[in-house]
Amino acid sequence: MRDVLDDVVSAWEEGGVAGLATVVNTIRSAPRLPGAAMVVLPDGSAAGSVSGGCVEGAVYELSEEVVATGTPVLERYGFSDDDAFAVGLTCGGIIDVFVEPVSRETFPQFGTVAEDIRHGRPVAVATVIEHPDPAWLGRRLVVRPDTTEGTLGNDHADHAVADDVQGLLAAGTNAILAYGPEGQRMDSGMSVFVSSFQPRPRMIVFGAIDFAAAVARQGALIGYHVTVCDARPLFATRERFKEADEVVVSWPHRYLQRELDAGRIDNRSVVCVLTHDPKFDVPVLDIALRLEGRQRPFYIGAMGSRRTHEDRLERLREVGLGEEHFAGFHSPIGLDLRGRTPEETAVAIAAEIIALRWGGSGRELRSTGHDIHAEGRQEPVSPH
Repeated sequence: MRDVLDDVVSAWEEGGVAGLATVVNTIRSAPRLPGAAMVVLPDGSAAGSVSGGCVEGAVYELSEEVVATGTPVLERYGFSDDDAFAVGLTCGGIIDVFVEPVSRETFPQFGTVAEDIRHGRPVAVATVIEHPDPAWLGRRLVVRPDTTEGTLGNDHADHAVADDVQGLLAAGTNAILAYGPEGQRMDSGMSVFVSSFQPRPRMIVFGAIDFAAAVARQGALIGYHVTVCDARPLFATRERFKEADEVVVSWPHRYLQRELDAGRIDNRSVVCVLTHDPKFDVPVLDIALRLEGRQRPFYIGAMGSRRTHEDRLERLREVGLGEEHFAGFHSPIGLDLRGRTPEETAVAIAAEIIALRWGGSGRELRSTGHDIHAEGRQEPVSPH
């Protein structure tokens, strides 16, 4: 929903009704993951996407119907062998789309939810998308780490769902939860879609070199909150790194330790060490590669030639790191694209991060036999 948030907020603040369509489930190869959204605004304009263009026309019409009737609808779109002209996904996948009217009346908490999302505060919205009683459809809970707003229909359901949502919120995961009609666990009849919003994952780029500017641009493009850090104030300037969210002048290892102590590094984080200077990269890698559990960054990569890499490993061994610490260490950094420019190198780094995140092979698609898109996976594949 992040992509259409501003559009929905505008309609909500003006007292209008928007038709919000959200992908809640995918089967096989599908262009968009659960949580992707499209909105039809009161003036008839639309924003966002649920399928990359395959079914947007049908979803637009359904959204208009939902706004007119006020009744939420769960619709499935998929490839049909029986009717070649049926609306579906040309990729052969299947998506379930929940369409609901959003207004001050139907979603009074939306304003505060939008503020939470904008300011990076954790919040989740749990919405009933299937129920034997149509009156339950569209009911929702807004769940934060310490509070819950709204109701699904009874206290039992509210408590069960709120408790389960906390785990999804902590992980920043979207999912469908199943319960009995009254919220009974280990039962079926009620489906609840949970859309979780966590702050953007962090990418910390150590080394204020030309390659870092290109990596910062790529990091921002693929959804990271990007920090560039270097101990040299002459190089670590806002003018050189306009696409970065932060530019910090500090010794890399000191900055990393400070962020760890503040709890701002987790297993969604990316650390790119681009200095290829032992006095900078060995101390910061000594800290990063020792991390475990929830503090272990999802991706730790270091730039340099193979000779630099071997020299770096030897220096890291000298400070006490063993072979077990090098598991999941991406050095030399990036996929083998044979790029030469900073921009091409940054694409190779971003490609490796994306492949690792979603379990990609890094091979040419034409040489693989699996589905093109990730199969609805919500969490990165652990590299450790």
